Amino acid sequence: MTDRALSVVRAGALTTVQDRGRPGHAHLGVPRSGALDGPAAALANRLVGNGPDAAVLETTLDGCSLRPRSDVTVAVTGAPCRVTVDGRPAAWGAPVRVRAGGVLDVGPAVLGVRAYVAVSGGVTVEPVLGSRSTDLLSGLGPAPLTDGAVLPLGAPTGVHARVDVAPQAGPPAELVLRVALGPRDDWFTAGAVRRFVSGVFQVSPASNRIGVRTTGPVLERARGEELPSEGMVWGAVQVPPAGMPVIFLADHPTTGGYPVIGVVHAADLPAAGQARPGTPVRFVGVRGRGGF
Repeated sequence: MTDRALSVVRAGALTTVQDRGRPGHAHLGVPRSGALDGPAAALANRLVGNGPDAAVLETTLDGCSLRPRSDVTVAVTGAPCRVTVDGRPAAWGAPVRVRAGGVLDVGPAVLGVRAYVAVSGGVTVEPVLGSRSTDLLSGLGPAPLTDGAVLPLGAPTGVHARVDVAPQAGPPAELVLRVALGPRDDWFTAGAVRRFVSGVFQVSPASNRIGVRTTGPVLERARGEELPSEGMVWGAVQVPPAGMPVIFLADHPTTGGYPVIGVVHAADLPAAGQARPGTPVRFVGVRGRGGF
């Protein structure tokens, strides 16, 4: 086996391989997947000299520990966390050199949910439909990391960034999401639509890569019949019968039978992927349908 590989010492609660995803396959029932916080993943790749399509690791809440089999450059971005190499403090948000056999530990998130670990050369598990991303809904891509797993790495293709620390947006204390109403806002009462764009919701602990579930004001329907299944998009805000909005993220189903009251602006979705349970959520309506 090549020495360009990572051994997983501690997998963490949920660590997956992610890249920019596999858009364009919704007609096959395949979600786009990919890193939930795309800007953080892209920054991590730039810091270690990888191209934009290189696969990184996405951790969830409690980080992970990795042992490279050769000298590598790594960078940790996204949710702020403690980073150590062989027990010694190392930089977060900057390139860090890890010698062969050393242990990189990415600690629990201090803020936010997901950290991104880029390694020079990128993680080179076998791609599926053009992407190396783990898709939790369909099961495509590599399985979530387990202790003892070995991940292949590619050859470095660039030079790491020469920075002490790279500025990046912090996880949200309040999640403010711009939303275009429709296509099914007419399935809700006028009062429910007003509450949707003026009320305060909270991120539910039941949230995951498929979607951010919320609690808060109940959105009552004006129509009681069943809605035939129709296509779902990234950022769609679907409202199940209990009346609590669900914001679809990267691993969302490609069809659904509950009405979509609005669609969140794509630029606001990375922050949604970093919102912890209990984070306040506000939906800000945008005039007109289908445009920002």
